[in-house]
Amino acid sequence: MNNLNKMKTQPLKCLIVDDELGAVEGIKLYIEKLDFLEVTQVSFSAIEAHHVLKNEKIDLMFLDINMPDLTGLEFLESLNDPPLTIMTTAYSEHALDGFRLNVIDYLLKPIGFQRFFQAVQKAKSAYTSQLTQEVKTLKEEDIYIKQGDTFIRIVWSDILYVEAMQNYVKIHLQDKTHLVHQSMNATVEMLPNSVFFRIHKSYLVNLFHINSINGGRVYVKNYELPLSKYRREELFDTVVNKKLLSK
Repeated sequence: MNNLNKMKTQPLKCLIVDDELGAVEGIKLYIEKLDFLEVTQVSFSAIEAHHVLKNEKIDLMFLDINMPDLTGLEFLESLNDPPLTIMTTAYSEHALDGFRLNVIDYLLKPIGFQRFFQAVQKAKSAYTSQLTQEVKTLKEEDIYIKQGDTFIRIVWSDILYVEAMQNYVKIHLQDKTHLVHQSMNATVEMLPNSVFFRIHKSYLVNLFHINSINGGRVYVKNYELPLSKYRREELFDTVVNKKLLSK
């Protein structure tokens, strides 16, 4: 089952963060009315919420701003990869701060159900968009190689480098290699040149796996590969000077 199908069958896992029991119960009551949401955890402080996020997958967080020790805004700013977030507060002056942090919506207490429903619909749409992009990215990273009568799926980000061998190419992964009856030029066309660079007529490397460049040699993991003198300047421009090739 792919991620989009999961979205159709599984509700968003919600974390409610609020130091007021009444506010928590109100949001829980609203969530229980909707089949695309479920309460996974409740935290009465940002510290408790931090522990939850470290140990559980949360899709949507309802975060109160005014809490002791660490405010909701301070907590949200401290997170490297926060879940989708809806801010809740009794005070309107923090709205701009909330939207600066890319929150989905900003709900003023007391929260009416109609306004709550509008906010969670935004969250649902944002979550679906995220999953669509993830699936698109995964599809873009897939290539298939033919081995006899079998087609084998490879994620190109796992490729260390490709080596030309007459009418074949050898695709080197972290833990295995595949010998494919295909030209190097055809392989170059299959892979994004924003990631793969032809350092030599016989070698195509994944830029993200390069450990070092020394004279006429490129080191990819534990492999030492030749660097053509005609490709050296462009490789340095691409890797060392942080220039990216465009497809």
